[in-house]
Amino acid sequence: MKLLFKTLLALTGLIASVAWGQADYPNKPIRMIVPFPPGGVTDIVARTVSVKLSAELGQPIVVENRAGASGAIGAELGARAAPDGYTLIMGNISTLGINPITFVKLGYDPVTSFDPISLVAVQPLLITVHPGVAAKNLTELVQLAKSQPGQLNYGTAGSSIHLAVEQFNSLAGIRMNHIAYKGSAPAITDLVGGQIQVLFDPFSSIYPLVAAGKIRALAVTTEKRAAAAPQLQTVAEQGYAGFDVSSWQGIVVPAGTPKPVIQRLHRGLVTVMASSEVKDKFAQYSAVATASTPEQFAAYIKEELIRWQKVAQQAGVKPE
Repeated sequence: MKLLFKTLLALTGLIASVAWGQADYPNKPIRMIVPFPPGGVTDIVARTVSVKLSAELGQPIVVENRAGASGAIGAELGARAAPDGYTLIMGNISTLGINPITFVKLGYDPVTSFDPISLVAVQPLLITVHPGVAAKNLTELVQLAKSQPGQLNYGTAGSSIHLAVEQFNSLAGIRMNHIAYKGSAPAITDLVGGQIQVLFDPFSSIYPLVAAGKIRALAVTTEKRAAAAPQLQTVAEQGYAGFDVSSWQGIVVPAGTPKPVIQRLHRGLVTVMASSEVKDKFAQYSAVATASTPEQFAAYIKEELIRWQKVAQQAGVKPE
C-alpha cells in the first residue's frame, strides 16, 4: 500500500508538473525550423511571422535554416523534435504537399508526423528567364524550347516547383533540362549569371530582380494576376487553360504536442496574421496573409497531397 501510495503521489506530481508547464507556456525561447536556405520565400515568410509571433508569445523565436532535399532534411528534423511547443516548423507546399510523391523514402509523414497550427501565406509563382533568352512571352518560350529540345536549363528550388514546371511542360508539349537547387537564392543567382535560362519561383523571392531589370518575367502561375504586378499575364491568359499553381506556407509542430499548447500557438498566429504590418509586408510580394484553424490546415494538406499525386501521374514524374 505504501508503494502504491508513493507511485500515485509521483504520478500526481508528474501530471501537475506537465499541466503547469502547459499553462505556463511558453517560458523559454522557441526555435522555428525553416527547411530551406536564407533568402528564399519560405525563409522570408518565417522571419516576418516569427518577429510578430515572438512579441505575441513573449519569448524569442530563433529561426534555424536546415536546407536540403526539397526541405525533407529540415522537416524530418522537426518531426523528431520533442512535442512540447518549443520547436515550430515552417512547412510549405514541398515539405507537406509534394515530397511524399517525389521521394521513394521520406523520414516523415506530412499527415501523421505533425500537428498543424495554421496556414500563413499563399502567393503566385513567376515564370522568368535570363535576359539573353529570346522570349518575351510564353508562346516564344515554347517555340524556343521546341526548336531546342532538352537544351534549355530550368531551375527549381523544391519538389513542388519541379512538378509545376513538369505540368507546364506537359501542357505545352516541350522538354527542358531540370537543374535542382536547395533553395531559391542559389537558383536565382544562377539565373542572373546565365547558368540556367528559365526559373519558376515564388513571387516574393524573385520579383525584386524583375523590377530591377536583371531578369525577365513572362507570366504568373495563378488564376488571377498578381496585385503587385498587374501588367504580367497569367499562364492561362497566354493559352494554357487550367494551369493554376500557388506557393504556400504554414506552421506545424511535432505530432503529440499538447492541445493547450497548440491552442496558444494558434491564438498567437491568428493575431499575427490579422496584423496590418504583416499583411502589408506580404502584399509587397503579392502574398496573402492567411489564417486557418488547425483542422482546416490538416484538410488542406490532405487535399494538396491528392492534387499533386494526380499531376505527377499525368506528367509521368516518378519518385526518386
